[in-house]
Amino acid sequence: MFRVRIQEVALPTSERDRDSLVSWFIDSLSLVRKKGEEMADGGKANPVHRLLRDYIFAQPEIGWDAQMLADELALTPASLNHHLTRLVQAGIIGYTNEGKGWRRYYLRGGTITNAIELFSLQCKTIVSQRLKLIEKMWGRENPRLILELPENDSPSLSLGIADHRPLMSDSEESILSQWMGDFGLLGERPGKEIKADSVSARLFELLLTRDAPLSLDEAAEHVGVQKARIGRILERFRSSSMVERIPRTDRLAIALWTAMTTQYQRRGEDWMLKKGGFQRILNTKKQSSILMKLKKGKLTIEQVESEMKGIEPKQQMLLLNLLGGRLPLGHRMSGEDSSQTIRKVQDQLDRVLRRMRRVAEMLESNLSESE
Repeated sequence: MFRVRIQEVALPTSERDRDSLVSWFIDSLSLVRKKGEEMADGGKANPVHRLLRDYIFAQPEIGWDAQMLADELALTPASLNHHLTRLVQAGIIGYTNEGKGWRRYYLRGGTITNAIELFSLQCKTIVSQRLKLIEKMWGRENPRLILELPENDSPSLSLGIADHRPLMSDSEESILSQWMGDFGLLGERPGKEIKADSVSARLFELLLTRDAPLSLDEAAEHVGVQKARIGRILERFRSSSMVERIPRTDRLAIALWTAMTTQYQRRGEDWMLKKGGFQRILNTKKQSSILMKLKKGKLTIEQVESEMKGIEPKQQMLLLNLLGGRLPLGHRMSGEDSSQTIRKVQDQLDRVLRRMRRVAEMLESNLSESE
C-alpha cells in the first residue's frame, strides 16, 4: 500500500554536501522523527540516513539482501524491516522474492531521478483521484466577501498521501474521517480523531458547507471544545493547502464600531478628526453624524454600516487601520469552488515534487563526481 507524508522543505544550501542532500529527502518524506541520539550529528548516524546514503542511493543498480543490510547497519531484523517498510510504502524502493533466502531491496527505476519520477506520478495520480471527495461534499454557494484580502502567511505544505481502501465493516471511521486521516488532516497519531463524529471531521464538514469564514469563537460554539484545540486543528487543515485563513472583512462594520467607540473614549474628538482618519476618509456630514452619536453614546453597528455606504472597502480598511483597529481572522476552504481548492493542493504538491527532482539531480551529480 502506497503511503507517505510529504513536508515542504527549503532546497539544500549546498550541492556538494551529500549528507545534506540525503537528509533533505528524509525530511521531505517524513521518514524519521527528529529526536533522540539518532539525530546527533545532524541525523547522519540514523540508520535510514546510512541506508540511503551508503547503499540504496550510492549503488542503485544493486539488489540489497535484507540480512546483509541488517549486519552492515547493526540493526535487528525487526528494526530494519520497519525502516524498509516505510521506504517501500513511500514508493522509493521495491523488493523481490526471486531466488532463495531473504528479500532483496532495490531503488525503483534504477536511478534516483527515475525513482522520484515514479514517486511523483503515483503522488499526483492518487491525490487527483482522492480529492474528488471534495467535489462530492462541497456545499458552499456564495463564498466571496465584499472585500477579498488574500492570505499572506501560508504555511509550508504538509500532506499525507495514501491509496484508497474500503472501510472495515466494524470501523468507527467514516469515509470522510478515513480520507482526512490519509491526507494528514488528523495529525500523525489521530487517535480518537479518526472517529466519524470527531471534532476534526465535524469542523471540516462545516467548512465544506459554510460560505462565510469560520472564526475560532464560532467554531468553539459549534463543536463545544476549547479554542486552543480548534486552533491546532485548523492549522493542520491550513498546512494541507485545502483551508486558508483570511481577514473577516464581513465583520468590517463591527470592527469599525469597536475602534471608533474605544478611541473616542480614550482620545476624544480632536484625535478622531486628525489622526484617526475622519477628516481624511469621511466627508463633513459623515464626520458630524458619527461624532454626534459617539458624544451621546448612541452609536450602533447598524449606523456605522449605514454611514460607510458609498465608501470604498479599501478606504474603510484604511480608516480601521488609522483608528488602530484590527479585523478578526477566519478560516474557509481555499477556493470559491471545489475545483479551485483541488487546484491549489495540486499546485503546492507540484512545487514540492519539482524540488525533489532537482535535489535528485544534485545527488546523482554528487555521487558520479565521487566515483
